[in-house]
Amino acid sequence: MKKKSIIYSDLSKKQLENLKEFYIQKKVESMSHKQLKQYVLEIISHQINDTIGKEEEMEAWQEMSDFFGENFEVIILEIQRKFNDDKKLIENEEELHEMRMELLKKSNLDKEKEDMWND
Repeated sequence: MKKKSIIYSDLSKKQLENLKEFYIQKKVESMSHKQLKQYVLEIISHQINDTIGKEEEMEAWQEMSDFFGENFEVIILEIQRKFNDDKKLIENEEELHEMRMELLKKSNLDKEKEDMWND
């Protein structure tokens, strides 16, 4: 007869917590410095870049603010200055697109009026 495998539900809550802590400790100890840095990079990147909603965005903002400290505002101003031109370019492109759309609408209205008289 085949022996039944142990599964997580066979353990008490305390036993499962202890197993998880043991695993975490051994997993971290087995990782090289390079693997640890890569893993931490992935975790932090996920926490900061993959925010969903205002609450998570505010948490990410606070974490960045705490990390950069007094330099946070200076860093923000540098980024705003650096990407301000890009923002203006996008705004200009959006304005031009809207203007083209209006001209197309007017042109189509004019065509419809002409077609009506051509019948």
